[in-house]
Amino acid sequence: MKIRKGDTVKILSGKDRGKRGQVSRVFSERDRILVQGVNVKKKHRRARRQDRKGEIILLPAPIAASAAQVVCASCGKPTRIGYRIDAGKKVRVCKKCGKTL
Repeated sequence: MKIRKGDTVKILSGKDRGKRGQVSRVFSERDRILVQGVNVKKKHRRARRQDRKGEIILLPAPIAASAAQVVCASCGKPTRIGYRIDAGKKVRVCKKCGKTL
């Protein structure tokens, strides 16, 4: 998977289309990512004790990695990712401006 933790991504499809956020977790075996502030679900928690009230908690849910595109830090545009070998190391590069990510 070309998306990594800490990348800024733009959401391409779904109810949060157009939003930008930072990837907080990657589930590579399921091709899903967890993005802050995107695909937030409400969970209703019951009161378990007498002194504690029930509450509604907002939990982020994972989205498909194919529904997000990495935003280049230098040109600021959503872009596809390519690879290049620099000094014996494989680095990710922006397909639009050619700079390393």
